[in-house]
Amino acid sequence: MRFGVLTFVTDEGIGPAELAAALEQRGFESLFLAEHSHIPVNTQSPYPAGGPIPAKYYRTLDPFVALTAAAVATQTLVLGTGIALIPERDPIHTAKQVASLDLVSGGRVVFGAGVGWLREEVANHGVDPAVRGRVADERLRAMIELWTQERAEFHGEFVDFDPIFCWPKPLTKPYPPLYLGGGRASFQRIARLNAGWIAISPSPHALSAALADLRAMAGREVPATVCQMGEQTAKAVAGYRDLGVERVLLELPTLPRDETLRYLDQLTAELG
Repeated sequence: MRFGVLTFVTDEGIGPAELAAALEQRGFESLFLAEHSHIPVNTQSPYPAGGPIPAKYYRTLDPFVALTAAAVATQTLVLGTGIALIPERDPIHTAKQVASLDLVSGGRVVFGAGVGWLREEVANHGVDPAVRGRVADERLRAMIELWTQERAEFHGEFVDFDPIFCWPKPLTKPYPPLYLGGGRASFQRIARLNAGWIAISPSPHALSAALADLRAMAGREVPATVCQMGEQTAKAVAGYRDLGVERVLLELPTLPRDETLRYLDQLTAELG
């Protein structure tokens, strides 16, 4: 079982290159970055964690720009999106971004993707929030065609293009590992796309039933990465190993440089 961090990189915290280098130096396996293009001022969608939406949600850097900086500053660190919001993204541009990052990083990309919870944010991208799941399905399928076919072509309800050339192709074959976020509503999508799961859980015990349901639907070998939103100690996360979780992402607060480095030192000590 490997350990990484999930965080928001913003204009107010440590930069992505220095953060990535610090993680690699301390033995962390991966850096996953959250994405929000913006936050509508008058949103009515409730923030899942309760209370007002934190400023880091609307100050976050574009994840592909930030991960490119992280790639240049590191040699082995796995670079992930956690998660890219597919209903808000053009599939042709996004396919090119993922493949380009995979190429320049030497094949170190994990593509975490999802539908998104903030309905007004989705709507501002010209997508009806009521069909955002179906939109995400088609865009992801179209991206797979773009990554794997010399003359990619796709005809659907929401994505439609005749044969096109689109390079680069990903260095990782057939394409970087695809992981989907969300709860049980995402399980059929995970099974259809032969993807992994990025779960959010406060503890191994809280994850076990849902993970068993996913494996019953998508197969025993479906890979799982979990974002640990509870206690961040070796004892608290040990049970994930028994569940067959391959990677635990620890939530890293968005802090200035010196505070971030001290936090990482404490986290490293807690994990033993």
